Amino acid sequence: MPHEVNGVIASRKGAPVRIETVVVPDPGPGEALVSVQACGVCHTDLHYREGAIGDDFPYLLGHEAAGLVEAVGPDVTGLQPGDFVILNWRAVCGQCRACLRGRPWYCFATHNATQKMTLTNGAVLSPALGIGAFADKTLVAAGQCTKVNPAIKPEVAGLLGCGVMAGLGAALNTGAVTRGDSVAVFGCGGVGDAAILGASLAGARKIIAVDIDNRKLDWACEFGATDTVNSVITDPVEQIRALTEGHGADVVIEAVGRPETYTQAFYSRDLAGTVVLVGVPNPQMRLDLPLADVFGRGGALKSSWYGDCLPTRDFPMLVDLHLQGRLPLDKFVSETISLDGVEEAFEKMQRGEVLRSVVLL
Repeated sequence: MPHEVNGVIASRKGAPVRIETVVVPDPGPGEALVSVQACGVCHTDLHYREGAIGDDFPYLLGHEAAGLVEAVGPDVTGLQPGDFVILNWRAVCGQCRACLRGRPWYCFATHNATQKMTLTNGAVLSPALGIGAFADKTLVAAGQCTKVNPAIKPEVAGLLGCGVMAGLGAALNTGAVTRGDSVAVFGCGGVGDAAILGASLAGARKIIAVDIDNRKLDWACEFGATDTVNSVITDPVEQIRALTEGHGADVVIEAVGRPETYTQAFYSRDLAGTVVLVGVPNPQMRLDLPLADVFGRGGALKSSWYGDCLPTRDFPMLVDLHLQGRLPLDKFVSETISLDGVEEAFEKMQRGEVLRSVVLL
């Protein structure tokens, strides 16, 4: 029997979002119906609203979420009603080329519910990242549900579903930061601060935060930054070199997604150091680097998609670290809001006033 719930809809490019009634079907084979308890307001949702990801309007926004499994479809195993889960948009199939080569974090299979959520007029909705969690209930592929310890608060747990995992993974998985490393992070929003937190957890000896906003640099210090650089008033390349005995950082994480900051990150690293791009560029951006410099400086230039995470491995581990008091994920929650506060949350995010606004349902 279909369920009628409230959901946040982006109806057309650039238009303010609005709350509408969403019809959510019962789960079919391989699917799960989830009662959403909390969902973070992520930049990706704004990209959907602005048409920067696609043109499959109307969109049901929201993807950085946690909640309770309400029902599962036929043939679903390992998941049952009442399970507390974090929703992930990168479920692993175990059968694609990446999975079979032992690199499941590169899995390219698409796992979305085959049954469609609609508006009451029958218009088929496109759920953001196959999730659509700015709603009281949502329908997802069962593989998008990762069970974790229910002792964690939903508003904290959900953040691991996207932005915080992206930043932590950029440092821990892609950048492979280890004890004694020097690390620089360009961009100190939610993803950048998560990268700083990840570097701190890994034992980096020096963590340099770079941003143009002093308020964000202050936030970065709360997550473990040892030094800060305001790139409006100081050349970040020169300052990072000065802070690393003239060498540059071992690992530089670019969490902005712009050619200018990526170029600065490239020249801020030590010889044979690693640059990790986790900031999301738009399709029109181009990068121009002297090929001789790419060759001569050695090292690695990497991109980090979803923090190269494996949800079934990483989510439970990170939740446990949080519950042990070793990973202060709650610091990312700037405010909790209701569904009707999403549009205002987008404005606050664009003004840099919050790390994360989180919708409680």
